[in-house]
Amino acid sequence: MNDAKALMQLQAGDMQALEWFIDRYSAYVGTIVKNILQGSMSQSDVEEVTSDVFLILWKSAEKIVPFNIKGWLSRVSRSLALRKLRERTNDLPLEEDILILEEDSLIDALDRQERDRLVREAVLSMPQPDREIFLRFYYYCQSISVIAEKMKMNPSTVKTRLRRGREKLKEHLTGIKTLKGDG
Repeated sequence: MNDAKALMQLQAGDMQALEWFIDRYSAYVGTIVKNILQGSMSQSDVEEVTSDVFLILWKSAEKIVPFNIKGWLSRVSRSLALRKLRERTNDLPLEEDILILEEDSLIDALDRQERDRLVREAVLSMPQPDREIFLRFYYYCQSISVIAEKMKMNPSTVKTRLRRGREKLKEHLTGIKTLKGDG
């Protein structure tokens, strides 16, 4: 069986198809979740989030496009693990002896957030169809051939637009860094 066939069976309500996805992808999903939770939670929390991913797969099967189930599972796994981490962070007591922040890690986190915001702005400022190609390739994990087929383009055109998009992104981010006086 392959992903597309299993997804069709899952969409028809076949519980064995769900079991097939769990057998095939539970280690993959569990690794993503475990890496995000980074030992800040118990193994049972990791297992709970992993189970939730497959529950969402079951409930959302009708909406899933079969071309990249692994990418979809990856995005859902990251999303649920981050949500669980935020819930845990929000529940921490603010007693002085419990909450210890390392200044470097806080600065690193803020730098990452700023960098992510700048990248998001740069990508969203791209003209169409470059922005769509960029998002399909990097966010939705679609292959060049799938993008070319869906957008009715030549694969070499898609590759060229991706390369140019990366160059524009680099120029944009380098320009911001220079304006800030960091480079």
